[in-house]
Amino acid sequence: MPIKTTSTAAPAPYARVKQYLKRELAKGRWTPGTLMPSEAELVQRFNVSRMTVNRALRELQAEGLVDRVQGSGTYAAQLHRVSSTLTIRDLQEEIQARGHEHKAVVHLKREEAASPGLAQQLGMQAGAPVFHTLIVHHDNGVPLQCEDRYVNPACAPGYLDVDFTQITPTHYLLDVAPTWEAHYAIESAAPTAEEARLLGIRRDESCLIIVRRTESRGTGITLARLVHPGSRYVIEGHFRP
Repeated sequence: MPIKTTSTAAPAPYARVKQYLKRELAKGRWTPGTLMPSEAELVQRFNVSRMTVNRALRELQAEGLVDRVQGSGTYAAQLHRVSSTLTIRDLQEEIQARGHEHKAVVHLKREEAASPGLAQQLGMQAGAPVFHTLIVHHDNGVPLQCEDRYVNPACAPGYLDVDFTQITPTHYLLDVAPTWEAHYAIESAAPTAEEARLLGIRRDESCLIIVRRTESRGTGITLARLVHPGSRYVIEGHFRP
């Protein structure tokens, strides 16, 4: 009986070009605003058609990673534009968009020594300084989110000097440390005793908990635990095929 073998199909030609450019962008080979290889150079490098290269560049442009200028070439996109494709929304803007009043109460704002687990998440040395804030966001006076956040000082050295009653950490960090990549974990669980107290809810009330870690070019920026009372918060979206 003949032995059946399986093989992994090679990526499509346009995908090889796209993966190469995306990988090199992530490494920082081309800084924001830098001119990248021309279509002709990519055609020769990968021995593919111009149409194939054009598709790879179109998809990178759609993802916000490059800017294409007619008659000039392809440029690495500004990182704040890359951040916008991640759809990390500012809670203050969400609340105000509903015509409601946003209020932030800062319960903790200090420098600490990073624990081994936290240091690993942010790519730091254990015991290195890390910034820590604990903020409760209110919607028309009702506590809506408890934000427990750690920030890598190397990415946002002025973090502790910011007045977070006027600007949210999310808004500030997207300005000073544009995000390349974000990782999420979402679950329904009970709050800690402190979170329940700060949100004014029972310990057994179900909450929507989002743990979000962001990084830029392989360097951890921030790790945040966002806790929302289940009765007060809904994630909504829209899909059109």
